[in-house]
Amino acid sequence: MSGAADSTPDIASTAPRVREVVNAALDRKAEDLKVLHVGEVSGFTEYFMICSATNERQVQAIVDAMVEKLRPHKIRPLGVEGYNRGHWVLMDFGSFIAHVFDRETRSFYALEDLWADGVDVTATFVS
Repeated sequence: MSGAADSTPDIASTAPRVREVVNAALDRKAEDLKVLHVGEVSGFTEYFMICSATNERQVQAIVDAMVEKLRPHKIRPLGVEGYNRGHWVLMDFGSFIAHVFDRETRSFYALEDLWADGVDVTATFVS
């Protein structure tokens, strides 16, 4: 699963797209979902969306749901890493990056700790 973006969202349209990705993940029962605004501490993206799944199949289902949710907007990830293994899938949408982990891998890499200077804006995106 990979592909180039038909159109990379600009910053003004980023928040609504992040909200759609969040909703798609939650629809597939993603756990411990977090959204970090990392724009002030990162030179390459505005937001990280991070969530967990209980197994490899659920990781892939969450990723598939996010892709489907953005399809009507002609937005596809610039890159996808880890889909076939299903332990950590990174989806780069340019102005935001989605990370979908199995529980053990998320605990090991602890991205929230690595990006602790980012601002937790989860409440803004979870309705």
